[in-house]
Amino acid sequence: MAKVIFGNHSSVIVPRKDRDSIRKFYCDVLGGTITLAQDERDFIRLSENYIGFLYGDVADESEFLRTARAMWLEIKSDDVEEMKKKIVSSGVKVLEVPDPHLYFQAPGGQCWRLVGINEDLSFYEGDGEGPNVKKIKEGAKKGFVQ
Repeated sequence: MAKVIFGNHSSVIVPRKDRDSIRKFYCDVLGGTITLAQDERDFIRLSENYIGFLYGDVADESEFLRTARAMWLEIKSDDVEEMKKKIVSSGVKVLEVPDPHLYFQAPGGQCWRLVGINEDLSFYEGDGEGPNVKKIKEGAKKGFVQ
């Protein structure tokens, strides 16, 4: 069977109106760098990862993205508490998930979880103790948003 891994390049199509808030959040708050800026897209580097933001006249699906059907992405930091303060104070939508990590929706609609670089994340790999799954499912029914 062929081997598959996640790569370090992602892209997302977002409403054109979100461009300034996306740049501010991913560059000013998270410390990313714009590696290419064009009329219809930005490429932003976060450490060894790249996100392409393709701007267009698309519907703002933010409400849908905050549902349990959202794909949760992960950001790692060497100082989780400092990064948590920066993220929350930037005005993102904090999501109420019964898990010890910060979950939030970034400008553009992406849902993220903040974890430590050296944190034991074995639970998220299918091993070890972790959050109460029953509470997570109950939270999903409520829509997660604080």
